[in-house]
Amino acid sequence: MVSAKPRQRKPLLIVTRKLPEVIETRMMELFDTRLNTDDHPFSHAELIEAVKVADVLTPTVTDRIDGSVLSHAGPNLRLIANFGTGVDHIDVAAAHARGITVTNTPGVLTEDTADMTMALILAVPRRLTEGERRLRDHQWQGWSPTWMLGHRIWGKRLGILGMGRIGQAVARRAKAFGLSIHYHNRRRVDAAIEKELDATYWESLDQMLARMDIISINCPHTPATYHLLSARRLELIQSKAYVVNTARGEVIDENALIRLLRRKSLAGAGLDVFENEPAVNPKLLELDNVVLLPHMGSATIEGRIDMGEKVLINIKTFTDGHTPPDRVLPGMV
Repeated sequence: MVSAKPRQRKPLLIVTRKLPEVIETRMMELFDTRLNTDDHPFSHAELIEAVKVADVLTPTVTDRIDGSVLSHAGPNLRLIANFGTGVDHIDVAAAHARGITVTNTPGVLTEDTADMTMALILAVPRRLTEGERRLRDHQWQGWSPTWMLGHRIWGKRLGILGMGRIGQAVARRAKAFGLSIHYHNRRRVDAAIEKELDATYWESLDQMLARMDIISINCPHTPATYHLLSARRLELIQSKAYVVNTARGEVIDENALIRLLRRKSLAGAGLDVFENEPAVNPKLLELDNVVLLPHMGSATIEGRIDMGEKVLINIKTFTDGHTPPDRVLPGMV
């Protein structure tokens, strides 16, 4: 008589934030899953307790998985399956050194983030949120030929900082609105893409900044891009120009940006991200020439489900003994 093989233990998956219900349901079917039912951001201590016992950890951008957390990782933790594209909140090198694989969810948020970028490119020069606030405050006395005048974007020059998937998606939208497309990237994109977008490459970021009407930041946050728009570079931008950021707040020297906006050395800014999230500099809240959003660039139901499905594929592939499709290695981002 052949004895039955013992049932294999399901991997223990700890999820740090509440995810779409359809994703959480599938996770519970596949894995021994611990969910964050009240959606509170994990504290440093909670992250340490999670890595001590988990086989797989699924964090988000609100979780800082640095060396002080990873030093407590238990022997079973072999995968950090990030719910999101950016991994600047994870010490990928430290994880790799401990034999822990890191994955992300690239590509699924491109169109959503590009939509929000385009929305800000429209909203800031046309003073949309300022007008909406004045209407709600009963400050509108009827149409006037000289009241609440903004600027058209048709015919203006858009400088894209970071011509990856999202930067290219922004360029396609902006071209349809009559903007001329310019970009700076660490590597020049393929000639076919430049031709499609009618895009002009600037090897010098400084020179591009000095000549644009609108600057869109679409690059990831890495040590190389921290304060890439420094105080010196922000001073190069024309006073009539606008800055839009849907990437990461750390790419801009936020204090320097505020100084320029307050003295009208920049026409305005549209910010979906901030340097010290979730804290927002109160000086930004005092300005009328900014549009501020609470990190909503990727906030669509479709996008969140797509992200969750990528997380599931990465975990299932890994736990089945294969290399996950979205593995992130040190130096990749």
